[in-house]
Amino acid sequence: MKKQTTREISGLRLYLRLLTYIRHQWPLFLLSVGGFALYASTQAGFAKWMETVVQAIENNAIEHRGWLALSVLGLFVIRGLGTFMGNYFITRIARTLVHCLRLELFAHMQKLPSTFYNANSSGTLLSKLTYNVEQVTGAATNAVKVVIQEGLTVIGLFGYLLWLNWKLTLIFLFLGPFIGFLVSFVSKRFRRLSKKLQHSMGNVTNTASEAIKGYQVVRTFGGQDFEMNRFTEVSEKNRDQHMKLVITQSLSTPAVQLMVACALSLLLYLAMEPSIMSTMNTGQFIAFITAAGMLTKPLRQLTDVNSVIQRGIAAAQSLFEVLDESPENDNGTLVAKNVAGAIAFNDLSFRYPNTDKDVLNHINLSIEPGQNVALVGRSGSGKSTLASLLPRFYDVPNAEQITLDNQSLQSYTLASLRSQIALVNQQVVLFNGTIADNIAYGDLANKPEEEIKQAAKAAHVMEFVDKLPDGLNTMVGENGVLLSGGQRQRIAIARAILKDAPILIMDEATSALDTESERHIQSAMEHVMRNRTTLVIAHRLSTIEKADLIVVMDQGEIVEQGTHDELLAKHGAYAQLHNLQFEDTPEHA
Repeated sequence: MKKQTTREISGLRLYLRLLTYIRHQWPLFLLSVGGFALYASTQAGFAKWMETVVQAIENNAIEHRGWLALSVLGLFVIRGLGTFMGNYFITRIARTLVHCLRLELFAHMQKLPSTFYNANSSGTLLSKLTYNVEQVTGAATNAVKVVIQEGLTVIGLFGYLLWLNWKLTLIFLFLGPFIGFLVSFVSKRFRRLSKKLQHSMGNVTNTASEAIKGYQVVRTFGGQDFEMNRFTEVSEKNRDQHMKLVITQSLSTPAVQLMVACALSLLLYLAMEPSIMSTMNTGQFIAFITAAGMLTKPLRQLTDVNSVIQRGIAAAQSLFEVLDESPENDNGTLVAKNVAGAIAFNDLSFRYPNTDKDVLNHINLSIEPGQNVALVGRSGSGKSTLASLLPRFYDVPNAEQITLDNQSLQSYTLASLRSQIALVNQQVVLFNGTIADNIAYGDLANKPEEEIKQAAKAAHVMEFVDKLPDGLNTMVGENGVLLSGGQRQRIAIARAILKDAPILIMDEATSALDTESERHIQSAMEHVMRNRTTLVIAHRLSTIEKADLIVVMDQGEIVEQGTHDELLAKHGAYAQLHNLQFEDTPEHA
């Protein structure tokens, strides 16, 4: 049987699934319903009060004026209490829903595979966490508030009308099928437009995010006008989607009101029929007309809330699509602990998901424990792809194609496998915190301060930290914006040193360092690489001349491997790369 996708699930099932997030808050929900019931009872109470006032005037019952005056005050007190209870408790539920949804969505995103992030921009995902969640809240709580409050009001007024004159009240029943048809038709359009609106909001967020993050490139290359035009275009599309939604809502509401007005007109005409008027006194007649007139407001609001519900359902669908994404494959049972670091690639071929071309072809490579292996080659030769398979950012089709200590990578649990690997990327990622926080990040947060300092010293971080007024407690800004590229890279290296994992992957780890800093780091890294399996990806061949094994890659294949001296003696691909880098560098000679 084919598994039903989120896209195929009906709006009702989506809405019911959404309501499950507030099921544990049923006591607050009951208090909220109680408050709205109090509010609704005052609506029918006002109609009854109007009947009593008219009868008192007709009968010249002046002695009743005191309790009539107090009763209207009491109605307002009850109405105010009901409004407060209903609004307070439903809002509390709403904010809890936002909190729970965001936490679940964010937590699930942490478990999704790299392919998910490759297919979705950060701006779109941020829009889901912010804008879409708020739209969901409107459907799950604010809409429920209107439905309960105004629904109870309609029931109360309708019951009172039936009690006064059930024959006249039946006129409103003829409205049901017409209003139902209109709401059904409009609901489908609301939901379709809401999806487009949320998609356009994601485009707005993504476009703004790119321009803000890349402001230096934008200004240097004169891209302000281009970015302004791009942002204007997506903002205009967002505005147009909003307006289409407003037009639909603005047309549907008057249509419902017109139907109600027609019913009221007919009701008023029939109510003034002498035979019918004779069955009601003046007070009852005025109360009947008043109660019937009071029905228009709750009916209008019940129609209006449909747009909120449909926006919420469309938003819920987009969120559930993320929540229903399969997390990373973590079916391994072995716990990797203090691994020796023997790595083997066995006839490995790999292509990225949803592509039709292999980026790695028949890779065979054995790495001994503690061996320092360098991957070199032109850009796009597959070096970084090969390294990214070790922490299982992507899984290979055949589990036995990559082994660690003679066990397939997929037999290990993800958390334990990654705990054995330290990674330094070319694109350094720092978080908005202190330098010390970024060195002792994640599982390293409880490391003693002295160990953090030693790691910082080994990575030559202290050379610039000692000149800062707050030292290791200096804030680095978003993604280390307050630091130079070389300083950020040293912090990343210090993080890897502090982790002290048996396997170390360094992807262009010294690319952002100047020559002098690189020499310092090289001596530190030689110490760090000792007695641990190290995979170094480098374009600067001077940094890997002492590697135990140099693997030369080209177009996803291994074309040569050996030591620096052995590969130079072959006068092959490595020798050509070496000559290209150093033929114009006299100092190297």
